[in-house]
Amino acid sequence: MTRVLLAPDGFKGSISAAAAAAALAAGWRAVRPGDAIVELPVADGGEGTLDAFVVAVPGARRMPVTVTGPHGHEVVASWVLLPATADAPHGTAVVELASTSGIELLAGDLRPFDADTRGFGQAIAAALDQGVSRLVLAIGSSASTDAGFGLLTALGARIVDAEGHDVPPGLRGVRTAVRLERQGLRALPAGGALVLTDVRSPLTGPGGAAAVFGPQKGLGAEDIPAADAALARAADLLATDAAFPGTGAAGGTGAALRAWGAELVPGAERIADLLGLVEAVAAADVVVTGEGSFDASSATGKAPARVAALARAEGRRVGLVAGRIAPDADTSRFGAAVALVQLAGSTEAALAEPARWLTAAGEALAEHLG
Repeated sequence: MTRVLLAPDGFKGSISAAAAAAALAAGWRAVRPGDAIVELPVADGGEGTLDAFVVAVPGARRMPVTVTGPHGHEVVASWVLLPATADAPHGTAVVELASTSGIELLAGDLRPFDADTRGFGQAIAAALDQGVSRLVLAIGSSASTDAGFGLLTALGARIVDAEGHDVPPGLRGVRTAVRLERQGLRALPAGGALVLTDVRSPLTGPGGAAAVFGPQKGLGAEDIPAADAALARAADLLATDAAFPGTGAAGGTGAALRAWGAELVPGAERIADLLGLVEAVAAADVVVTGEGSFDASSATGKAPARVAALARAEGRRVGLVAGRIAPDADTSRFGAAVALVQLAGSTEAALAEPARWLTAAGEALAEHLG
């Protein structure tokens, strides 16, 4: 009997981490019905982080909130209130950018110059109004490159142009901002704020927010230099180091939160600790992880990279499943890697029936790794 741990992240815009793990398990059992399978969906600070906390922490409660999404329309979302502890006597709030200002909310209608993080800031403000002792802020899956100006505005800051007018939302505002007024900015709660980042990118430069992630949000190659220069000026306004790891996360939201006084940490590692991932990997013979798109950025803090590193450290066989595996991706750490696009024959087919093709991927991985 082989002990199998299925620990995928969510397949963004397609299927949740929990549903992906269930589909993989069905496929594996079809080939190797005698194996012992543990399903442990993971997250790294992006979409699905709230779900991971709700599953892992007894007594966690979803708190509904209505915010302004990255498209400028109302979004019904939630944050999670964790029970009181000795170091957080009024509870801890977990707030997720993906569900308030995330790229999936745009449904393909990318707004590279106008999308912002205002809704995320509004959800943080709602948690502060609740009187929580501590914040845990998950900032993956963003829709914007606004240097976190939207969230700072929602928290009471004022950002103005050369004429003293409030700047417009999104990258347009970053381009014209000349002053950040902090007088009205709300204070951190007594227990501070921990920021879970799914990448460790700097704010600017060839590995920064505009160059690496701007194209995913609709920026053209011709837009990148001006966007990068605007982010460099934003770093000056925020009085933060543009080279600090994680400041480029979520289009510069990491930089804004660091300037607010929050601590940036790798989301995959902290959430792995919460879920008991180290112990689960140690108890397995084979580990399978995955996400929607596995590319070069996956090695910079995404959940599959964390899972794979733990598996290698324990000498476990490890497999990867992804919706697509990009040409620039390094899959050498995996004993087997399966892309749903290849199984389904096209991106459209894979997206239309993700559970079906994840089940097929489970079968293929069982044959290779079982």
